[in-house]
Amino acid sequence: MMTATSKKKNEQANPAPRGTQATKAEVDFEVIIVGAGFGGMGIAIQLQRMGIDRILIVDRAGDLGGTWHVNTYPGLAVDIASVTYSYSFEPNPNWSRMYAPGSELKAYANHIAAKYDLRRRMRFNSSVDHVKYNEATATWTVFLEGQEPLTTRILVLATGYLAQPKRPNIAGLDSFAGKVIHTAEWDHNYELRGTRAAVIGTGATAVQLLPEIAPLVKHLDVYQRTPIWVAPKNDPEIPPRVRAMFARIPFTQRLARYANCTLLELFMVTPALRHREFPRLSKGIERLCRRHMAHQIPDRALRRKLTPSYSFGCKRPTFSNDYFPTFVRPNVELITEGIDHIEPDGIVSKDGRKREIDALILATGYKVWEKGNFPAFAVYGRGGVELGAWWNEHGYESYEGITVHGFPNMFYLASPYSFTGLSYFFAIEGHMKHVARCVGELRRKGKTTFEVQKHAQDAFVAQMRSSVKGTVFANGNCAPANSYYFNQHGESTLLRLTPTPVALWKASRFPLEDYRFH
Repeated sequence: MMTATSKKKNEQANPAPRGTQATKAEVDFEVIIVGAGFGGMGIAIQLQRMGIDRILIVDRAGDLGGTWHVNTYPGLAVDIASVTYSYSFEPNPNWSRMYAPGSELKAYANHIAAKYDLRRRMRFNSSVDHVKYNEATATWTVFLEGQEPLTTRILVLATGYLAQPKRPNIAGLDSFAGKVIHTAEWDHNYELRGTRAAVIGTGATAVQLLPEIAPLVKHLDVYQRTPIWVAPKNDPEIPPRVRAMFARIPFTQRLARYANCTLLELFMVTPALRHREFPRLSKGIERLCRRHMAHQIPDRALRRKLTPSYSFGCKRPTFSNDYFPTFVRPNVELITEGIDHIEPDGIVSKDGRKREIDALILATGYKVWEKGNFPAFAVYGRGGVELGAWWNEHGYESYEGITVHGFPNMFYLASPYSFTGLSYFFAIEGHMKHVARCVGELRRKGKTTFEVQKHAQDAFVAQMRSSVKGTVFANGNCAPANSYYFNQHGESTLLRLTPTPVALWKASRFPLEDYRFH
């Protein structure tokens, strides 16, 4: 029997939704989107096209743009060619380079918000504490930190895949007396020039960062746990005459986009998804990466340290022409012995050597499968089931990478098997198509609730689990990769395990019978 005290504690831990006893007309918004990055803005654009006006976009940051607002570290740029890193319906003819710098992505985000009149729908500095579904009224309540809760008919979670900065679990990290900077929270007021600095991590972020800061610092220690496959980067400036052509004749930019997508699908996606059929393709790319390194690093011992022991595709690869030359500089040292602990004035590696530093830079990425990312906050669905806890216990499942059984009237853009493997914008536009088809049917039927049926979700997950059998994740050597593609159950559930064109085709043609509208 619950006592009055325990009842009060339970209410404090799981506060009852406010305003959810309202009728359909009384919800605060028809749709609430959490996340003002490109994913959230894309969904808002699609809903506006459908005539839905009562839309709110909330974001914990102080402005729009998602990762391109938060990240400002030196060297920040796209690692997918700019012609594909944009909405297909809103090409940007003004990219300055083949791989645009981060500032241009932020400017593109501002352009999108202005052209599609999205800012009026946005509320910044609004962190979501948790969300809760009310079965009696078929509404969601969004509980905001320090603000009144809001109700909505449809909830869209566009919080991204990589949005929660991850600090490494290293003994003594909090005792360091110098400057600590995470790459996702760059401090531009701190002067690195002339300092003794250390960078922990050699992933895609470090590949961009290290060449920028190495010439500035007195000495740079780079601590590597796992090497990364790095291919040559064709990154020329885009001449003004080409940009002018893109603006005057949009077809030419669409053609460039198509050509780049074809190359990406062939050389980046196919080796991972069709590894069993085309193992030589992966080996060929590995040889290309090794030759690229050998051309830039004459020291064989150093090359061995920087060469991955896992198969290409097991972990996110990248492109760079100046990453490897960084390690040839006399003021840069690569440390692969591992970190034992951190002291107030330096780092002690596992071989017992201490290296004194002034600044510690954490290029350690983001939480992925840890609590607090998938999902970014507690999501209580039908029957009070919490999504993150359910996934952790039963395995990561979704339907077409966007909806989950037991969570009606909700789209989650970073659901399992969501990312198509090419530019993030392909995933976004696939989600836009799915939302249009699902919400369109909901409105045509005059219903208030949609929910994917359990058998449809089971069939999709079974298809993904069957598809993995031919991928590098099942046939390659992925054990040494330390890859965030794999969840804590050892399953590769982040990427959509079908070719990108198939995923986009399915997004607008999935059987409507896979949903229950009521």
